Amino acid sequence: IHIMIVSMLQFIIEIPEAYSIKDKRRVVRSLKDRLGRKFKLSVAEVDLQGSITFAQIGAALVSNSRQFGETVLQKAVDFVEQESPGRLHDYSIYSENF
Repeated sequence: IHIMIVSMLQFIIEIPEAYSIKDKRRVVRSLKDRLGRKFKLSVAEVDLQGSITFAQIGAALVSNSRQFGETVLQKAVDFVEQESPGRLHDYSIYSENF
């Protein structure tokens, strides 16, 4: 039996320097691209699209190890905290077996 593990990350980030949706989109697009490249994640803005200063981002990784997937996602959270121009407000990491 082969097990596929999907590890998921969801977080809310505040972007206080965004004064328009265009400003926010620029920051969110850059963050999504960087997370995708650095950690090989699938990333999307999943909610709060109408907010100018907040974004809810979802990311996922498929692997054969819950520990591996959740470790990569925790590193992605650390990256957002250290490298993002916004402030991380809340996040959750969860894995599902398929």
